[in-house]
Amino acid sequence: MTQATQQQHYTTTVVVDKTPQEAFEAVTNVRGWWSEDVKGVTDQVGAVFYHHYKDVHRATIQITELVPGRKAAWRVLDNHFNFVTDQAEWIGTEVVFDIIEKDGGAEVRFTHKGLVPQYECYDVCSNAWSGYIDGSLRNLITTGKGQPNPKEDGDIPAHQDAATVARTGSAGA
Repeated sequence: MTQATQQQHYTTTVVVDKTPQEAFEAVTNVRGWWSEDVKGVTDQVGAVFYHHYKDVHRATIQITELVPGRKAAWRVLDNHFNFVTDQAEWIGTEVVFDIIEKDGGAEVRFTHKGLVPQYECYDVCSNAWSGYIDGSLRNLITTGKGQPNPKEDGDIPAHQDAATVARTGSAGA
């Protein structure tokens, strides 16, 4: 991987008025901010969990690192999107949450290493991650309530609107 490619990984940062440990606990509560349908353990190194969102996205993810109050990292073992040709785009990528104490609160720096603008899924995925991290995770940390995707029969959270538009190419789809 070239230096130029390394600098293009999707990243976003949120600053919250909570402790780094509170931010870490929210990050590892994947059902609280990403999806209520996550299956498996999400707070132990080596554990594997399964994410799916309707017929649009499913992923198998392994937790590779947990440092309480400082860092969480995952590796995508398998992935499928119903809107891209290359199903390998996420496989082997890393999702990293770096947590730093900042001004009496915490900064959570989210990086999806390997999610780069050249990928077909980049626009949809970066829009979705933005909603999950900048919206749902931030809210889970600050208020105790995120906006994860509901169980299969629930309503879609509002932060999914931009990703839906990007995926379908039209509003209201």
